Amino acid sequence: MTTFTALTKLSSEAAAYALSEAMENIEPEPMGVGVFELEDGSGLWEVGGYFTENPDPIALDLLAAAFDAQPFLVSELPEIDWVAKVRRDLAPVEAGRFFVYGSHDADKLPEGRVGLLIEAAMAFGTGHHGTTLGCLRALDRLDRAGFQGRNVVDIGCGTAVLAMAAAKIWPGLVRASDIDAVAVEVAEANVAANDLRGRVQCLEATGFDHPELQEAAPFDLVFANILMAPLIALAPDMARNTASGGYAILSGLLVEQAEKVLAAYMAEGLDLHEREDIGEWSTLTLCRAPA
Repeated sequence: MTTFTALTKLSSEAAAYALSEAMENIEPEPMGVGVFELEDGSGLWEVGGYFTENPDPIALDLLAAAFDAQPFLVSELPEIDWVAKVRRDLAPVEAGRFFVYGSHDADKLPEGRVGLLIEAAMAFGTGHHGTTLGCLRALDRLDRAGFQGRNVVDIGCGTAVLAMAAAKIWPGLVRASDIDAVAVEVAEANVAANDLRGRVQCLEATGFDHPELQEAAPFDLVFANILMAPLIALAPDMARNTASGGYAILSGLLVEQAEKVLAAYMAEGLDLHEREDIGEWSTLTLCRAPA
């Protein structure tokens, strides 16, 4: 089946979501519409629609003008089995002792490594991205230094790969939350595939705003692999929900964004434990001084 994409950019989050809602009503109707904040530090938002028919250029021009967006860029996607392509392209990833792989590479799991199975169809958060890789390596270093997380949460968990990594090396219940209901379903599927039911609890929540999380806080380790803006907004809640002597591993940051995020967290009483830059991405491990 031939698929067409129509992409535009604009500077306002509110306008981006309003445009996405209006886009769902044009003819031919898109089979899906998405809104994404660009990770290049520009502050721009991207709105994209996916169509099985070539979209109407006049309708797209009118939408762009109405919402002060850039002109839509329309592209035709080749007919590709995307899952098969991902399986070919996504080789297993080693991050310290962790080995992230798809079921098609199960025979490649080295002896003595901690395996994390993430299916190719659920490829966001596989460990190939510098942010996920950085978080896994930071977790491995904390563990090797003698830290053991007894109360761990993964905020904005995506595939739940970070929560599962913690559950694989430490006893106790690890919590994983995401604002997106579909992400929570993906996380639950991955938890089941890794035989971690009862060890990782998946919740739909915005930040720490969930009764289960509020009851379990404070946490001695918090993962938050999201984006710069929500990380900064989360800083006060993160400080309140990180235990004395605990750690927070943050990523989803471009290298040039790291200092701004660090400043927001230092203002809330957390200090830098270590930083690792992988390509254009940065991972911060912060600590809260013991009382």
